[in-house]
Amino acid sequence: MADQQKTAKVHLEPVTEANRALVTSLTLGPDQLSFVATNSDSLGEAALDEDARPRVVMTENRVIGFLMYEAPEDDDEARIYRFMIDRAHQGRGYGKAALREALEEIRSLGHVRHVSICYAPENEGARQLYRAAGFVEEGLDEDGEMIADLVLPA
Repeated sequence: MADQQKTAKVHLEPVTEANRALVTSLTLGPDQLSFVATNSDSLGEAALDEDARPRVVMTENRVIGFLMYEAPEDDDEARIYRFMIDRAHQGRGYGKAALREALEEIRSLGHVRHVSICYAPENEGARQLYRAAGFVEEGLDEDGEMIADLVLPA
C-alpha cells in the first residue's frame, strides 16, 4: 500500500462536455455522502461563478475524481471547495497525488500566497490528507466546517 501511495500518478484536466457525464457519475461511499456536494451541483455552481475552476482528476485515461477551486486574480488566497475521489479508487494514493497536482497548478498561477480548504470536522480522512500536505487547521466557519490553510513557499 505504501508503494502505491508513492507512485499514484494523476493529472488534472478541465471539465468539458466530453467528460462531464463521467464526472457526474463518480460516487462516494455511503458514509461520505454528507461531506461534499454532488458533482452535478458543483458543476451547476461553476457555471454561475466565473472564478470557479472545476477539474477532472485523471489517471491514465480514466476519470477518477473531481475538484474545484477558485483563485481570483485580485486575491492572494485560493480556495479549494470541492474535492473527491471516486469510491472505487480510494485508498490508492490518488487523493494525495491529486491534491499535490492541484497545489502545483495553483502555485503556477503566480499570484496566490496561501490556499484554504474547508471540510467536515468528522471527516478524519480529509483531516489526515490535508494535514500531511501541510495545511494547518484554523477553526470552524459559520457552517461548522473546519477551515485549514496552507502558506505556499515564496
